[in-house]
Amino acid sequence: MIVAGIDVGAKNVHAVLLKDGALIARAAVASGFDHEESAERGLAEAAATAGIDRAAIDLVAATGAGRKALSSASRQPTEIAADARGAFYLYPDARTVVDVGADEARAIRLGEAGKVVDFAINEKCAAGAGAFVEAMSRALEMSLEDFARASLDSTETIPMNAQCTVFAESEVVSLIHANTPPADIARAVHDAMASRVSAMVRRIGIEDPVVLGGGTAANVGFVKALSEALGGVDLYVLADAEYLGAHGAALIGWEAARAGS
Repeated sequence: MIVAGIDVGAKNVHAVLLKDGALIARAAVASGFDHEESAERGLAEAAATAGIDRAAIDLVAATGAGRKALSSASRQPTEIAADARGAFYLYPDARTVVDVGADEARAIRLGEAGKVVDFAINEKCAAGAGAFVEAMSRALEMSLEDFARASLDSTETIPMNAQCTVFAESEVVSLIHANTPPADIARAVHDAMASRVSAMVRRIGIEDPVVLGGGTAANVGFVKALSEALGGVDLYVLADAEYLGAHGAALIGWEAARAGS
């Protein structure tokens, strides 16, 4: 049996294919205004990567902000359920899961057998998600990768007090006019984002090991800033972290199908 897990986010759609429970393909496409169309493009690309037809996919499990728009999805697990299942599968010792995407951040505390004990979601503050860093990197006319690496070279800590992306961008412009080194500005941005995410994580309680998923896990500047904001906790960055939710959804779909439910 081939099962697809698809995570329909605000910026990207991530798709994972499992055959008899084993990973056979992944794909990512940009989200559009039509979530169902974007999801179908993602499924088609994942199917092509696996060398199969889209029609060969027996079951689709969808998660993410656009999950309810997918008429083809027979399972629609929440982002929390998908993240928890994916993290436990990829790193069974995980006790705290942090998933930071483009528009939302989530923290989940796991108990025995990957059971969700508590969770928190940062869905109202853009400064606590990946889109915030992207916007600030554009303000400095730097690629996101260069912006992230530059933060590692900073020698000064500069507080950033703005609570939203619009005002933070004004702060960045002011720092540029004050001839503040780009590395210090980049660090300030990552520290501001990490501060908001760490506050969310602390609400559920930090328990080692802490694993990091979501597209922002690829940002080395954010990983360092978050580790420091959490008091020097070692963060385990999941492999293919941006596919965490999709992989978890696929596992939930596969297990439900195997159980005949």
